[in-house]
Amino acid sequence: MQSENFSDAVLVILGHGTTLNAESAAPVFQHAAELRRRKIFAAVREAFWKQEPHIKTVLAEIAAPRVFIVPFFISEGYFSTEIIPQELGFSFPSNLKLKTQNSELHYCRPVGSHDSMTKVILARAEEVVKQFPFPRAPKKSETTLLIAGHGTGRNAKSRKAVERQVELIRALNIFAEVGAVFMEEAPFIKGCHAAVNTKNIIVVPFFISDGLHAVEDIPVLLGEPDRFVKERLAAGQPTWRNPTERDGKRIWYSASVGTEPLLADVIFERVKEACGSRSESAQT
Repeated sequence: MQSENFSDAVLVILGHGTTLNAESAAPVFQHAAELRRRKIFAAVREAFWKQEPHIKTVLAEIAAPRVFIVPFFISEGYFSTEIIPQELGFSFPSNLKLKTQNSELHYCRPVGSHDSMTKVILARAEEVVKQFPFPRAPKKSETTLLIAGHGTGRNAKSRKAVERQVELIRALNIFAEVGAVFMEEAPFIKGCHAAVNTKNIIVVPFFISDGLHAVEDIPVLLGEPDRFVKERLAAGQPTWRNPTERDGKRIWYSASVGTEPLLADVIFERVKEACGSRSESAQT
């Protein structure tokens, strides 16, 4: 199949952003730099909903035949499929293309709901036990993989991306068990190890960044004393010691999926899906 030419296109990686934690924006800049290095697009821009540079400002500065906006969000949730598309003039998922005076804008689906996130989760799980094998790396057949999400009552779709990945990985028959756990919905992260039948547990946070949820809240929910977590955080140390034993079970806790290098490929996949199999080029 002939590969698409994106030399006329600008890629905009759109993050949520926050003024509360600088780490939340880091993955957007990380993957933008990587895709810029590959020289696939005419330009790659970072943009955010809640911090500078704001998405509307960035779009106003772009004059290119095609612009692809990829929401760097973990699920098809409240912001990525309702608030942001509506504010930008799209309707998700029925109308994801918009003509302006200078460009044809494409709003892509969020990265986190892509099926290839399976490879990202498995890479994270593999990496953490390889880095911290003490006393030895566990056999996958004797290990439970738990994918940790936020969960919210505001949008039922927010947990679907996690549950979808649980189904996909469970079907591979790699681990003894695969399950989903959440911060704010059942099954909860807190006390999750008690329901696991294996001695070894790998927890992969299904979050975009190593922000406060991933580095502070979840370690506490997994049983690490809040005081220790805050002390390590202040000292710039990892807030979870891999592996940590809880009630006779060894728990490995990985970095968030959003910082995994494979995410650059997922972003590009979303762009290719948005333009379809044939080349489109709007005239300015």
